[in-house]
Amino acid sequence: MTSIAITGASGFVGKQVIKYLLRKHHDLRVIVRDGKELDFVSNIEIINTEDLFSQSLENLKEMVKGVETLIHIAWYTEPGKYLTSPLNISCMMGTLNLAQAFKQAGGKRFVGVGTCFEYDLNRGFLNTDTPLNPQTIYAACKTSTFHILTQLLPTSGVEFLWCRLFYLYGEGEDSRRLVPYLKEKLQAGEVAELTSGNQIRDFIDVQEAGRMIAEVALSSTQGAVNICSGVPITVRQMAERIADEFGRRDLLHFGARPDNLVDPPCIVGVK
Repeated sequence: MTSIAITGASGFVGKQVIKYLLRKHHDLRVIVRDGKELDFVSNIEIINTEDLFSQSLENLKEMVKGVETLIHIAWYTEPGKYLTSPLNISCMMGTLNLAQAFKQAGGKRFVGVGTCFEYDLNRGFLNTDTPLNPQTIYAACKTSTFHILTQLLPTSGVEFLWCRLFYLYGEGEDSRRLVPYLKEKLQAGEVAELTSGNQIRDFIDVQEAGRMIAEVALSSTQGAVNICSGVPITVRQMAERIADEFGRRDLLHFGARPDNLVDPPCIVGVK
């Protein structure tokens, strides 16, 4: 029996969860989209699929047959598009189908990945008791998935854990995101155009986030948990830390881009 299966194994977060579990000598089954490559193969059973979210219930049951714990990370997350994309609906429906298949296949523990954007972000410091108030289709689909699985799985004897991610950065990050953008500009000796940078955020290295997800997945914890640093830091401070690696704070042009007036001033997780 394969005790742990993971979806989204080739992604930004999934790779880090797998690396941690392999260091702990777990045998894994990973479900990956056709054409996606993995950097590691030892102790891994690989199942390829054209599109996880469009698979039939029977096909999904075969994929998770014999699995005790399923860590479901796969979702559409293309920078600049994912917050408003209708593909979130397909991800939501596919996730609910996967959970049904896992339950019917005799699975014991389902671990899903949510987002801090599910919360009422105007509250600033966010714990798992903070009211939910999603403002994008991405957050709404994540929230709906959380609510449905909270009712579906525990009543069927399946443990359910929901990991809400905060602001990730680090190894394997998409070049269109803030930290890679800064490093690319600074390394080239070019000006990095930024907003005022006064927004307070909870940044966490994706390696640390992967470790936290893996550890809580292996625990007996159920319900929602925050995957966060718990440390408030402004975007300006984050940018200056990166610039100091290159000795080029002079290349940071704060105020070159307008602030988003609807962007919450403070988003920080409480562990």
